[in-house]
Amino acid sequence: MDRTEFSPRHQALPDGVRRVREVLAERGHPHAPRMLDVPARTAQEAADALGVQLGQIAKSVIFRRRADEVAVLVVTSGDLRVDERRVAALVGPVGRADADFVKARTGFSIGGVSPVGHATPPVVLIDRALFRFGQIWAAAGHPNAVFPLAPAELSALTGGAPVADVTQPAPVSAPAVAPVQRPASPCINVCRMDARTGWCEGCLRTIAEIAVWSRLSAAEREPIWAALPARQTASKIDIHHAQD
Repeated sequence: MDRTEFSPRHQALPDGVRRVREVLAERGHPHAPRMLDVPARTAQEAADALGVQLGQIAKSVIFRRRADEVAVLVVTSGDLRVDERRVAALVGPVGRADADFVKARTGFSIGGVSPVGHATPPVVLIDRALFRFGQIWAAAGHPNAVFPLAPAELSALTGGAPVADVTQPAPVSAPAVAPVQRPASPCINVCRMDARTGWCEGCLRTIAEIAVWSRLSAAEREPIWAALPARQTASKIDIHHAQD
């Protein structure tokens, strides 16, 4: 057991942290709560303070079950968002819980809700995504307090709470499109203008487009590039008609 964190200073710990410490000790967890030098009210703040990945922060999200006003605790990865529809499919319709509800049901304030040591036992769901990591960190009853554990230990500490997919699917990013490689100029020769079309016989640009070409950005040149195939087709038709 990591007894370095069971120092005599624990008498000065906030009530919520002491409660969590006692539960962890009773259940044989090898790590006591650790007090951070800075508050970690959000998963990102906790990850920054600990120097770990955002997903390693086991954030506790409280919902209010509409049928009986029971608190539903969803423990999920800090880099994901809970999908209320998935939660409702498992425990019944739920709604968001305000700060007063969270404090009354858990005994903790938002920003320090621990997965253990609640004033009233909640319905608990554990996000399967936490098992991506060998070690995770959970709040320990105060914004400055955390404790480490393995995802499997979380299930044991919460009385065998079920593990489920309870987060929103990650957005699918559009595949990266490689930029079109364009030559510096569509014409490698000296431009010779076609009197019939007003375009260069080689590059199919107008005299005005040729005059400003060197000052245009790549984005500004794209509409001209896009017009060239149609001009090429039109030029061939004009040649055919002239031959007739």
